[in-house]
Amino acid sequence: MKTEKVMEREEIETMPMEPLSPMSHMLSSPNFFIVITFGFKVRCNPSAFVEGIKNSLINAPRFSSKMEIDYKRKGDPAWIPVKVRVEDHVIVPDLEYSNIENPDQFIEDYTSSIANIPMDMSKPLWEFHLLNIKTSKAESLAIVKIHHSIGDGMSLMSLLLACSRKTSDPDALISTTTATKKPVDSMAWWLFVGFWFMIRVTFTTIVEFSKLMLTICFLRDTKNPLMGNPSDGFQSWKVVHRIISFEDVKLVKDTMNMKVNDVLLGMTQAGLSRYLSSKYDGSTAEKKKILEKLRVRGAVAINLRPATKIEDLADMMAKGSKCRWGNFIGTIIFPLWVKPENDPLEYIRRAKATMDRKKISLEAFIFYGIIKFTLKFFGGKAVEAFGKRIFGHTSLAFSNVKGPDEEISFFHHPISYIAGSALVGAQALNIHFISYVDKIVINLAVDTTTIADPHQLCDDMVEALEIIKSATQEKRFHKTEV
Repeated sequence: MKTEKVMEREEIETMPMEPLSPMSHMLSSPNFFIVITFGFKVRCNPSAFVEGIKNSLINAPRFSSKMEIDYKRKGDPAWIPVKVRVEDHVIVPDLEYSNIENPDQFIEDYTSSIANIPMDMSKPLWEFHLLNIKTSKAESLAIVKIHHSIGDGMSLMSLLLACSRKTSDPDALISTTTATKKPVDSMAWWLFVGFWFMIRVTFTTIVEFSKLMLTICFLRDTKNPLMGNPSDGFQSWKVVHRIISFEDVKLVKDTMNMKVNDVLLGMTQAGLSRYLSSKYDGSTAEKKKILEKLRVRGAVAINLRPATKIEDLADMMAKGSKCRWGNFIGTIIFPLWVKPENDPLEYIRRAKATMDRKKISLEAFIFYGIIKFTLKFFGGKAVEAFGKRIFGHTSLAFSNVKGPDEEISFFHHPISYIAGSALVGAQALNIHFISYVDKIVINLAVDTTTIADPHQLCDDMVEALEIIKSATQEKRFHKTEV
């Protein structure tokens, strides 16, 4: 008589399966997931969420599939469609809200507790926690836990927008904008610029590829207060966030003629410099010497896909149509400038210079290609080992996700703010920025065994932005005087 395990295996082998994408494969651990917090302007209605999910999200293939071992493909994980009971994934905790003295602290602790529980891989890899608790920033909240193999930050943001409607027009999808192309002066100029650009791309790609390979093989960041120890095998996550003004970031961006991502990276560098300086003893000159010797780098996620139309995603969920969606990201190794600077604007200048160099290289595409090649020829275990080396040899992870420019409602719940953290890899620090209308949320997911004071790090980053903004205003004032 066959054992139950053998019967289960034979049943799985007969079901239709779809293999994981290369990046999803690297992120297939139960400990790799994204925690998103939605703050609402009204009290939460669980029935509206259940109904909304049934009419939209459940039709996205990854939300109605679970991850199983495909015994026909060397035991690699694959997606298998299953029947989903939405009510099992919508959790409304039974809480005595009147006894909660500090709602903001309670939500932070609740979110952190979710972050420390591995994903249940026996069912579709998502869940909604609905809390009708009023905080300083919202009337109620939805805390969503989604496994990273389902999709990256841009995919999930696009899916959110496809499920949402404008608060100004409840029946309308949010509008999307496309970049306008600059006119070309002449064919000769285009050929000259194109030739020079190709030379720069080739040279820069060779340099950045060499650095990437050195990092994969042996090049680690120098030991610093931000860097965890991958060999410990234990992480105690704390998830915190802070809301800053998008207008402050735009002021710096416009004055310095940069992009939002440049400002956020520069602000991060300045904040990390302040934080690290406080962790070393000695005089200012001695601390400066220590910080100048540090090698601190971040694994920065780069979106590789062309813009996905919100209408296509809406059709996918409404009609079951096909739409490319999931994890299609690369990673670049970004050297962080944490040395003390008298001029705070130097942090964003250096962030822009480094990112401009990274952009013209093909590092992010090469990273994705290496993952794809490794998966095809060496299997899933080799991909996981590759990911551990990248994340284990760098100090932190960084990403920036652009949210909607106008207010939206999610299943008839007007959104006040969106926060989110991806918990991946062996780093003790994950920094993520999410914008929403006139706000940007700084999201930190930290391993408290390495970084015991995440609020101090948040304070240092906010203070860094204030100092950079003041320097920008002074620069603008002097420019106006001239």
